[in-house]
Amino acid sequence: MSGIVVALIFGLIAFAIGGIPFGLIIASVMAHEDIRKLGSGNIGTTNVARNAGKAAGILTLLCDALKGFISVMLVRLFLSNYGFVPLVSGNSAAEAELLVSFVYTCCVLGHIFSPWLHFHGGKGIAVGFGGGLAVNPFAALLALAVFFTLAIPTRYVSLGSIGAAVAIPIFCLLFGMDVLASIPVFVVGATVIWAHRSNIQKLNAGNERKFSFGDKKKDK
Repeated sequence: MSGIVVALIFGLIAFAIGGIPFGLIIASVMAHEDIRKLGSGNIGTTNVARNAGKAAGILTLLCDALKGFISVMLVRLFLSNYGFVPLVSGNSAAEAELLVSFVYTCCVLGHIFSPWLHFHGGKGIAVGFGGGLAVNPFAALLALAVFFTLAIPTRYVSLGSIGAAVAIPIFCLLFGMDVLASIPVFVVGATVIWAHRSNIQKLNAGNERKFSFGDKKKDK
C-alpha cells in the first residue's frame, strides 16, 4: 500500500483517538463535574486530580497515555504485517520510522486540538509519553526522568512537562532516530511547549500553582 495512503489513514485514526477527552469523561463519571469549569479548565491529569480526586487523576493519566501507545502500535502492527511502498527515498525502513513518528504527532495534536471538543483539549504530556513509549521507549523513559527531576523538587508539574517536551526529541536523535523522522517529534515538543504558554507566563511571574496529591490545601 502507498505510504501516503497509510499515513493519511493512520494519521486520521490517531488524531481521532488522541482527541478522546478521557479527563472530561472520567471527571464527569467519578465526580459529576465538568472539569472544564473547574480549576484551570484543562482536561488533563493535573487539573482532574486537583478537582476530581486522586483516583480520577490517575485514571486520566493511564487512559491518556494508553491512547498514545495504542495509536502508534496500530501503525507498527500494520507495517510489520503488510509493509508499504516508500515514496521519497526508496528506503522503506527510514520512511517507516517517519510514518511512525508522524502518527505519533497526529495523536498528540488530536489531544491538544480535540476534534470532539471544538479543537480544544489538553496539553499533551501523558499522551506524548504513552505514544513515546511505542516510538522509542528509551527516549520516553529518559524524558520521564527529566520530568521527575524538575517536577518533584519544585512541585511544578508544568516545569517538568516543559522539560520533558524539550528532552524527548533530543533523546530520540541520540538513540539513533533518523533525522527526517525526528522532525515530527520536534513538532510534538514545540506544540506541547506552546500548550503550556500560560504556565510559562505564571512561572515567570512567580504565581504558578504547585502540585500535591495530598491535601488540596497544599496546592498553592
